Amino acid sequence: MRANPHFQKLPAGYLFPEIGRRVRAYTAAHPDARVIRLGIGDVTEPLAPAIIAAMHAAVDEMAVRESFRGYGPEQGYDFLVEAIREHDYRARGVEVAADEIFVSDGSKCDSGNLQELFAADAVIAVTDPVYPVYVDSNVMAGRTGSPGPDGRYPGLVYLPSTAANGFCPAPPDRGADVVYLCSPNNPTGAVMTRDDLTAWVAWAHQHDALIVFDAAYEAYIQDPTLPRSIFEIAGAREVAVEMRSFSKRAGFTGVRCGFLVVPKELRAVGAGGEPVSLNAMWSRRHTTKFNGASYVVQRGAAAVYTPDGLAQTGAQIAFYMENARILRDGLARAGFTVFGGQHAPYIWLETPPGTTSWQFFDQLLDRAHLVGTPGSGFGPNGEGFFRLSAFNSRDNVEEAVVRLARVFG
Repeated sequence: MRANPHFQKLPAGYLFPEIGRRVRAYTAAHPDARVIRLGIGDVTEPLAPAIIAAMHAAVDEMAVRESFRGYGPEQGYDFLVEAIREHDYRARGVEVAADEIFVSDGSKCDSGNLQELFAADAVIAVTDPVYPVYVDSNVMAGRTGSPGPDGRYPGLVYLPSTAANGFCPAPPDRGADVVYLCSPNNPTGAVMTRDDLTAWVAWAHQHDALIVFDAAYEAYIQDPTLPRSIFEIAGAREVAVEMRSFSKRAGFTGVRCGFLVVPKELRAVGAGGEPVSLNAMWSRRHTTKFNGASYVVQRGAAAVYTPDGLAQTGAQIAFYMENARILRDGLARAGFTVFGGQHAPYIWLETPPGTTSWQFFDQLLDRAHLVGTPGSGFGPNGEGFFRLSAFNSRDNVEEAVVRLARVFG
């Protein structure tokens, strides 16, 4: 057989496995070092009691013939879809139909799978720095050339996210077929305002473009006036899809559940120039290649929206955001220039002058026994920056601040 040649355009390893490899090598050589991991964005707090109770009850149902369930609806059980409609959208004045919601096993899978709907020669725009899956999945599909010396792929439209633009780039002067936007942003922690999103929706209408809006961290937005959904913006239903996840809002990183919203107004251009429904396309793809998220998992996800579930998961989000505040304040006292951490669980900091992001990774690991994520792993424009995650215990976060002060203060 012949291999897909486009895989050879990718770096040898995905960012986070490479971090894991380096940390394993370091801990093997320094077995007494107590390494604190503030790198990969994995939650640390256990599932909320309301979620556990719902999942236990669902497991018990599976043990009885009368309530046992086999294959479920690929799009998601009604009890979860209706809870999503009511709490995530209707509560903010947005109407989303049940058959516009597609429950999945997480936003990472959705973001990678979505590119199957795009033409082979579609022009893709991404912010830089960016969540790597947006880029890598399109490289695998053959929409780019091989990366240049600066790490950028020919064929992609890069939108620099810098301190000067608040890490929220404006729409480009040129068009594109698809643009990936993430707000609150991974990795920078920046959040788009209503004016920001309004400009992007207008651009998408002007250029017949699709916005893939990743709102996986929307629950971390602290200002109620900031938009949590792109569908709060007039005209967005004709130009956008939205990804949501229970991973960070409810601790489902190991449980796996998310959903994609694909409005029925969305149209692409078919091979003969005819309009094609993206909702129908995604439904066909979803039902062909996915058998639905587990019933037990969906019962747990639905419990997030109960009064106890909302209170308990809200307390966890507040816990992580307090961790972010502690990290921000500690880094600032140590002399770092710090961004993010106010509407997202990520801190985006400038590395010391003359220090690359991977050099800072090694320094931080060797001198402070702390692990973070090099900014260059998120794209060329991430060079000179570093991401720290607030997902950890309070003791570890406070200890990390002590070590930072000792080494860099």
